[in-house]
Amino acid sequence: MESFVVSARKYRPETFDTVVGQKSITNTLKNAIKNNHLAQSFLFCGPRGVGKTTCARILAKTINCENLSENLEACNKCKSCESFNTSNSFNVHELDAASNNSVEDIRNLVDQVRIPPHIGKYKIYIIDEVHMLSAAAFNAFLKTLEEPPHYAKFILATTEKHKIIPTILSRCQIFDFKRIKVDDIAKHLHYVAQKENVTADDEALHLIAQKADGALRDALSIFDQIVSFTGNDVTYQAVVDNLNILDYDYFFRITDHIIDQNATGILLLINEIIDKGFEGAHFITGFGDHLRNLLVSKNPQTVKLLETSESVRKRYSEQAAKCDESFIINALEILSGCDTNYKIVANKKLHLELTLVKMASYQKKKSQPRQSSENSILIPPKSTSKSSIEAKPAKEAPEPKKYTPKENITVQEVKEKDEAPKVNSENIKLKRPLKISGSGAGPKKPEKEPEEHEELNPDTDKDKKVHPEEFYKYWKEMAENIKEESHSLFLAFTKNKPRINDENQIEVFVDNMVQESEINEKKIKILGFLRKKLDNKSVSLTIRIVNNDNSNQKAYLPEEKFKLLSDKNPKLITLKEKLNLDFY
Repeated sequence: MESFVVSARKYRPETFDTVVGQKSITNTLKNAIKNNHLAQSFLFCGPRGVGKTTCARILAKTINCENLSENLEACNKCKSCESFNTSNSFNVHELDAASNNSVEDIRNLVDQVRIPPHIGKYKIYIIDEVHMLSAAAFNAFLKTLEEPPHYAKFILATTEKHKIIPTILSRCQIFDFKRIKVDDIAKHLHYVAQKENVTADDEALHLIAQKADGALRDALSIFDQIVSFTGNDVTYQAVVDNLNILDYDYFFRITDHIIDQNATGILLLINEIIDKGFEGAHFITGFGDHLRNLLVSKNPQTVKLLETSESVRKRYSEQAAKCDESFIINALEILSGCDTNYKIVANKKLHLELTLVKMASYQKKKSQPRQSSENSILIPPKSTSKSSIEAKPAKEAPEPKKYTPKENITVQEVKEKDEAPKVNSENIKLKRPLKISGSGAGPKKPEKEPEEHEELNPDTDKDKKVHPEEFYKYWKEMAENIKEESHSLFLAFTKNKPRINDENQIEVFVDNMVQESEINEKKIKILGFLRKKLDNKSVSLTIRIVNNDNSNQKAYLPEEKFKLLSDKNPKLITLKEKLNLDFY
C-alpha cells in the first residue's frame, strides 16, 4: 500500500516563484542573490504556516546551486541540488531550537561552523523556533552570529519575534512574513484540487481559506480532512457539516428578520442555531463579521475588502441595499454591548434574543428641533392680549463675559438712591419671545411665531417710563415661577430687592459670582418676560455684587475662600507668591 503524503508536504513550494502570498520577500531575496548582497544572517518571523521554513530551504538550495537559471531559480540537476532534494546535503543543517536550546547544543553548532563546505559555496544553518533558545545559549551564539566565516550563512525562523533578545536582532536581516490573503489561499487550494482530481466548489474553498486564518499549511490540512470525509467532491455543505461552521446563510436570514422587524422569526431561528450546538458567543462573533461585511458592501469602493466568493459578495450587496448605514452602525453598537456583557449574564439565551429584538425594533428617528431645557423655567400662557409683545428673534446673544473683580458696594450704599451707581442701558436681542403664565389668565389662542433674524428696536419705547409698583409685581411673579426650577435663583431674586431707575434700567443685587453667573445664563429670558409684561422694549438688566456683613459671608469660589483665609492669616499671601501658586 502506497504511503499517503499530506498536501502540505506534497505541494510544498520548491522555488521562489511558487511561494504563495509573500511576493515582496521572495523578490528581495532573489535580488540579493543576483547582486551578491547576501547578508550573513537572516531572521524570518511571522505567524504559523506562512512559509518561513519553506523560504529558508529554498534560499539555502538556491545559493548553493551550481547552474542558476536566468530567473534565479535552482536547476535541480547539479550535485548540490540533487543532494538537497534527497535530504542528504552536508551543506544544509536544520536545527530545532525547541529541543536543542542549551549552551552545549550551540557550542556543537559553533564547532561545525569551523568546517568549510566540500561541495558548493556556503554552509547554511537553519534554526527553527529560535526564540526557544535559553538566554545563555543566545549569548554563546552572539560572537559566531556577528562574525561567521565567509562561507557560513544563518537563517533563523520564529513565530515570536518579541522573545528574541535585541543583541540577536541587531545582527540579523529581518523579514516579516504576513498572513496569506483568503483569495491567495483559495487559488492555491483550487490548484491542489485540480492536481488531485478533486471537484471543489469555490464557496467551499473560500470557507476553508477563511477557517485557516491566513495559514496555508492549516488550509491544506483542512482540505485533506474534507477530501477524506466527502471523497472527491468537496461541496460547501460538506465543509459546513464537517467543520461544524455556523453557515453564513443563517446570518443573512436573521438580518432579513431584523430588517422586517419579525421578532417571531428571530426567536425561532436563534432556537434552531442553539439546538444545533452552536454557542451564543460564536454566533455574536460571526454576526459581527456579517454586519461589518454589510457596511463594507454599502460603498462600491470598499466592496473589494470582502474576502468571499463572487456569489456571496453579490448576496452581501443585495442585502446591504435593503438597509441604511445608521441601521448597521446601531446594530453593531448593540451587538458590541451584548458581547461585553455576555459572559456575566445568567440567562445567556435570553440576553442574545433581547439583543436581536432590540435591533429589530430600531427605527431611524427623524431629526426634530430640540427645545431648550431652559425654556421650561418660564412657561407663559398663550394669549393675544394687547399687552403681549411679539418680539422678533435675532441672533443669539453672546456668552456672558468672564467675571473680573470690581469694586463692591454695600447694601447700605445701595439703599441710598443718590449714591447708587448708574449703568448705561444695554440693547438685548431675544431669540424667542418669553412667555410666563400670569395669574387668572386662561389659555388663549397661540401668538404668531416671530420670524428669524429680526431684532428688537428698544428706541421706540425709550421715553416710556415703567412704574416701580408694576415692576415689583411682575418681578415677584417671575421669582415664584422660577422657584421650582432653581431655588438658588429664587433666593437671589428675593433676598435683595431690585431697583428700576428712570432710564428703565433694572439693577439686581446678588451676594456672589455664582448667583451672578446663573442670572447671566437666564438674562435673555428674564428680559423677554419683563419687556412683555411691562409692554416696554427698552428695559435692560444690570447685575451687581454687594458686600453684606463680612462675618456671615460665604465663600464659593477658590478666590473667595483664599481671600477669607488670607484676611485671617496674611502670611498665606506671602506663601502663595513665593511658591507661585494658582487657583484650580
